[in-house]
Amino acid sequence: MRLGVNLVYQCAGELAREAERLGYDLALASEGFRSDAATVLGLVAGQTERIGLASGIMQIPARPPGTAALTAATLDALSGGRFRLGLGVSNPHVSDGWYGVRFDHPLGRTREYVDIVRQALDGGPVRYTGDHFTLPAHGRPGAPLHLFTERPSRQIPLYLAGVGPRSLQLAGEIADGWLSGFTTPEQVAKSVTEIRTGRERAGRDLTGFEVVPFVPVQVAEAGEDLAAAAARLRAHYALLLGVGDPADNFYCALARTMGFDREIGVFRDRLLAGDRAGAAAAIPLDFIDATALIGPLGRIAERMAAFAEAGVTTLSVLVSANDTDTAGRLRVLRQAAEALELSGAGS
Repeated sequence: MRLGVNLVYQCAGELAREAERLGYDLALASEGFRSDAATVLGLVAGQTERIGLASGIMQIPARPPGTAALTAATLDALSGGRFRLGLGVSNPHVSDGWYGVRFDHPLGRTREYVDIVRQALDGGPVRYTGDHFTLPAHGRPGAPLHLFTERPSRQIPLYLAGVGPRSLQLAGEIADGWLSGFTTPEQVAKSVTEIRTGRERAGRDLTGFEVVPFVPVQVAEAGEDLAAAAARLRAHYALLLGVGDPADNFYCALARTMGFDREIGVFRDRLLAGDRAGAAAAIPLDFIDATALIGPLGRIAERMAAFAEAGVTTLSVLVSANDTDTAGRLRVLRQAAEALELSGAGS
């Protein structure tokens, strides 16, 4: 198992350079409330030499597939062939509220989107007629999607985010890797089973397929218990669990499947009442402990080994989850690298 880092834009270059020095395999940039992915990765491409770069994730409703392909080709060229394209449909509230895109038929839309992106990256020109995307769309065929970006001659790896069984199978069938937010070693093992089903549908096995969960890491300081370490992650958990209506939030659904239905109900009630601090306090410690790496370094190393055993190929350290500054995030990167070495699960 290798390590990745999910960057934050405020110190992205510094974090990526330190991760590269420590031997991390991958630096990812997400997009959401604070930043987009492409801008951060463009900065990092110019400040690093070896570490892989990935969008984790670019939101499918945020851009047409042609734009996603052009962005991927550009970042791959700027980085000398180090880019990996991570895509996801986001969630119903963001799709509608941010981009005005109806959240319907997510699997079919994703399949067609990936088709178009891959055809464009293969050189085009692209003419496409699907149920959800048509290019050209309005009878003007004179300038079809066609990329002329000069870049290394290799296929850009494409990763998909997914939660449910059908989305995991789709990732296995059409993608080169899977990206995941809140998860546990047990959930990873179940997800890999679904991914394997998709791979078999495409006539392939799991060889070369990347499994990349995003996991917060918080090493307990001297004298701290798990609750104190988890407290520095609560604001991040409250942010993601509170996107849109918790009734159909993907991460709230995961917490419910793990047996935290009552606690998520309390979280939702406090959030809807405007008590964000109270909502954060209502998130069960056991849920944070199960989906993050918290505690003494040795305990974190044991949990890393469990993730590797479940099938994780790259464990991405979610430094944006930590309630700390740049120095604190750099410390988390170093501690995670130390924990991986201690675990014996590194490659």
